[in-house]
Amino acid sequence: MAELARLLATHAGAGRVEWIGLRPERRTAVTAVEKAELTQAGLTGDHARPGKRALTLIQAEHLPVIAALSRRAEVAPELLRRNLVVSGINLAALRHARLGLGEAEIAITGPCAPCSRMEEALGPGGYNAMRGHGGWYAEVIRPGRIALGDAITTIREAPSSP
Repeated sequence: MAELARLLATHAGAGRVEWIGLRPERRTAVTAVEKAELTQAGLTGDHARPGKRALTLIQAEHLPVIAALSRRAEVAPELLRRNLVVSGINLAALRHARLGLGEAEIAITGPCAPCSRMEEALGPGGYNAMRGHGGWYAEVIRPGRIALGDAITTIREAPSSP
């Protein structure tokens, strides 16, 4: 069991913030920004609410998969309506872990299921293209400023589970 715990706690390195998007209101266009203030209620200028879903993240590595499954050449992050696109770290392996993100600290709390808007954004089959690739939501443990290029580091590992 100690070996499994070691494997679960080992990552190749830190992740990186590649894109930040704000959704000022429901169903409005997403605006890309270079930096933002992360509060208990989510990103300043975003319509998120405090709690377990204050921030949404998706892996950059999943964008080509979503594009392929929706028969598109590429998928722009703003179509998917997540707050952050991150690269270099497996978010699924970090559920319930505490992460350093710029000056802030977050905890990955659960997977983001696709919404029916993905059919609108990606075309027929967009909902199913997102299944399993929709990203993760997180709660804010400690507010702070975040910016493009910030590292995403593990502060405290998630409880061990297979």
